[in-house]
Amino acid sequence: MKVLVIGSGGREHAISWKLAQSSLVDEVICVPGNGGTQHEPKCRNVAGVSAFEDIAALAKKEQCAFAVVGPEDPLAAGLADVLWQNGIPTVGPKAKGANLEASKDAAKTFMAKYGVACAESASFTDAASAHAYIDEKGAPIVIKADGLAAGKGVVVAADAATAHSAIDDFMGAKTLGDAGNCVVIEEYLQGVEISILAAVSVTKEMAAEDKCTIVPFTTARDHKRLLDGAKGPNTGGMGAISPVSDVTEEDLAAFRKTILEPTLRGLIAEEMDYRGFIFFGLMLTKNGPKLLEYNVRLGDPETQAVLPLMDFDFAAMCQAIIDGSLKNFGFAWKPGFVCAPVAVSGGYPKAYGKGYEITYDKEVFAAKDAKLFVAGAKCDDKGTLLTSGGRVLASSAYGDTFEKAWQNAYAALETVSFKDIFFRKDIGLPGAAESGEL
Repeated sequence: MKVLVIGSGGREHAISWKLAQSSLVDEVICVPGNGGTQHEPKCRNVAGVSAFEDIAALAKKEQCAFAVVGPEDPLAAGLADVLWQNGIPTVGPKAKGANLEASKDAAKTFMAKYGVACAESASFTDAASAHAYIDEKGAPIVIKADGLAAGKGVVVAADAATAHSAIDDFMGAKTLGDAGNCVVIEEYLQGVEISILAAVSVTKEMAAEDKCTIVPFTTARDHKRLLDGAKGPNTGGMGAISPVSDVTEEDLAAFRKTILEPTLRGLIAEEMDYRGFIFFGLMLTKNGPKLLEYNVRLGDPETQAVLPLMDFDFAAMCQAIIDGSLKNFGFAWKPGFVCAPVAVSGGYPKAYGKGYEITYDKEVFAAKDAKLFVAGAKCDDKGTLLTSGGRVLASSAYGDTFEKAWQNAYAALETVSFKDIFFRKDIGLPGAAESGEL
């Protein structure tokens, strides 16, 4: 069968790669794909198709068995709705479910309604009221833009002045456009962050037959700060590891009871058609895990660390998500670890150059059990890989111990070369994790 993957980042390269490994899949059509999927076996890029009806027409023309939507923006805009309306089974929630990421205010309302463990918060559409709330609560405090802001809509304010400045930026100067028209102000939580990605299969019909489920994957951790030691500005992600060894069985049991199960009850009660993935961004606090945010798709770069550990057919799992058999699907995980540091363009997350040739040693990657996942890179007419974005690629490597995975990942990454390349040297090491400490 053929399958369609929508997106152009490192997450979509990893998804396409994993789908292509399935014996069920003859071809993965990537819309638009990137320089990595262009050279991936069984994958084919199709550029210039962006309108939702045109994507649906392409899927029908190619007789795709199903589609997988990678990024959040098209999900929030209703791409899954359009694909289903055109008879294309889709892995990715319809717009109603995608609003859990598209609106932080809607997500917090959902969490409160269904008793999901999370930080105390309040939402504001009036700047004066937001400023008054900050004065009342004090700092540290967290300011979040309500809408999608490409990872730029959260400010962890160590002092009141920083918090007030964030309100002025988001609501006054409109630095995030309409995404900042409403802000969510949250209690500051102390602890350490982890990510749990999960498969979701929920529809009204499945609920009637007791088939609805959320199945969590192995734990992961993203490293968002630009510099070693979790210093510097926030980014889209400088690397990820999986699994996370400092997460206990007690943490996971509490997560299931206080976050996953209430979320599932909420999805069912709201009669959402949510067939796809969900990302739980968690803070492990002294009072147990607390939900920081929902993402309605797989995380990036967590996907590049989690998918290589999957010891099952990813395409078959996607089919189980769609047809309601996910509860009975056989999940299995490879023992060991994956470390996936990300190489970025010099200057990122601010201005950076593009169009620089990328070279790397394929033999070293193979010898080190590593995979190069392309994010911000494309191929020219001669097939040469060139940088085209801030986060350029990830070196994702497996090891039977974390130390071996880390050594493999960095040994492979050291062979990668492009102008102004930069990467953190401490992904997964002690002191590298994001935490609630200021």
